[in-house]
Amino acid sequence: MTRFRTTMENTPGPRAGRKEWVALGVLMLPLLLVSMDVSILYFAIPYISQDLEPSATQQLWILDMYGFVLAGLLITMGALGDRIGRRTLVLTGAAVFGAASVAAAYAHSADLLIAVRALLGLGGAALMPSTLALIRNLFRDEKQRGKAVTIWTAVMTTGISLGPVVSGLLLEHYWWGSVFLINLPAMVLLLALVPFLVPESTPAVRGRLDPLSAALSLGALLPVIYGIKEWARHGYEPLPVLGITVGLVLGFAFVRRQRHLAHPMIDLGLLGRRAFGGPVLANLLAMFATVGWPSSSPSICSPCSA
Repeated sequence: MTRFRTTMENTPGPRAGRKEWVALGVLMLPLLLVSMDVSILYFAIPYISQDLEPSATQQLWILDMYGFVLAGLLITMGALGDRIGRRTLVLTGAAVFGAASVAAAYAHSADLLIAVRALLGLGGAALMPSTLALIRNLFRDEKQRGKAVTIWTAVMTTGISLGPVVSGLLLEHYWWGSVFLINLPAMVLLLALVPFLVPESTPAVRGRLDPLSAALSLGALLPVIYGIKEWARHGYEPLPVLGITVGLVLGFAFVRRQRHLAHPMIDLGLLGRRAFGGPVLANLLAMFATVGWPSSSPSICSPCSA
């Protein structure tokens, strides 16, 4: 019986066909735009400054708010997708991201643009981990799944680099709101095609999302991300160090709480396995680094002080 079970576990799944690869392409386009939005405002911020007249602090928040919310909610949104279904979360994230893109394009004040950038981060956080998790639904064959994950990673990192290029091209011909409106066609395409191309995932966790765990994860990540950004931008200062310290303390509290929950947001037992925990930790750190690195660059932020 044991030999039969082992054979079944090692048997490759059915290979994906054209439909699954088309579905992957549909999922990758929004992912590209979600990652592009981290860096797409670097050339647009002078035009936004002329139109909305934000203060220097507001300029920085217009740039940074999206990355803060996106990175801070990755764990929470991943856990939510495990509970309500990842396709459902992808569709919800696309609707939020599309609506927020329109609102950002026509924002009439700096404060409104900052708030809408936070909403864009919420939609992006729903899309990013869910598009990765849905690859398992689409690709049962191990080799094909590995190739699909490689494509996902390449698209995510490429989007960061393309952001300034795309915004520069758009700003040569259109007003600054166009850097947000390019998101809309991809989100509409996603909403139209995903229900037909992508099967819904079976909820992996039956319990409800723990609100305190979600608050602790956000409270742990945001101060750390803020501290790292400010340290990179201005060098050593007490406030960034305090932010990193507070984040690490809240992170410790988050981990302790997960150990005592019947349905934790993160299964710490799985993270203890080298074959599973190592790659997951590496991918998670890569996501945080990807969404957090660009706006800490002094050369890119220098237009904000102009």
